[in-house]
Amino acid sequence: MNIEDIFINKQLELMQEIDLQNAVSISAIHRIAGVDLAYWKEGEDEYANCCIVVFEFPSLKIVEEKYTVKKVDVPYIPGCLAFRELPLFEEVYSLLENDVDVFFFDGNGYLHPRHMGLATHAGILINKPTIGIAKSYFKINDVDFTMPASGAGAYTDIIIDGETYGRVLRTAENVKPIFLSIGNKIDLDTAMELTNMVITKDSHIPVPTRMADLMTHKVRKEYQGVSN
Repeated sequence: MNIEDIFINKQLELMQEIDLQNAVSISAIHRIAGVDLAYWKEGEDEYANCCIVVFEFPSLKIVEEKYTVKKVDVPYIPGCLAFRELPLFEEVYSLLENDVDVFFFDGNGYLHPRHMGLATHAGILINKPTIGIAKSYFKINDVDFTMPASGAGAYTDIIIDGETYGRVLRTAENVKPIFLSIGNKIDLDTAMELTNMVITKDSHIPVPTRMADLMTHKVRKEYQGVSN
């Protein structure tokens, strides 16, 4: 059995553990976090950093920032990206000093051929509510999405073979939509409500993933060319 088959079999096994119900109400959320990764090459070697930014909720005050940098040895296999990223995420997660109620991942969750994007896979491992926020559309089974209306808060569901995989959400008027999917332990309506609560006038991208993304670029700039 090759590595792709091993990964896919693991995803199929974990699919049985996905929890589509809410594990926390929005009124009970005290801290949220954004997660993102960035990659670069050093000769023939590939490196990545994973950053987690923790916020008080609903104030969105940053209370903690953690990251790790590692050489990446797992090959890129379409549909199996989480296996490259989980080792970095788990390492940074272990460094957190604050308990986080909900994690926002820059990437997909349930919006995946086997519902096993990073947000879902990680959510199962840490047993926490997670949300996937993607900036581009991951087409599955050749199904296109329907563009929502231009107003803030407009959305359309991504339905593939009769099942809702995610949601195309316009977070501000006349901006590009984002592609929202549940990760684990949260339903899609609650994930959308919480996402809309962490949008500011500065960006149509939710604050948690936007700040995590900015941090990954900063860390990558510091480490590029000096990795061992």
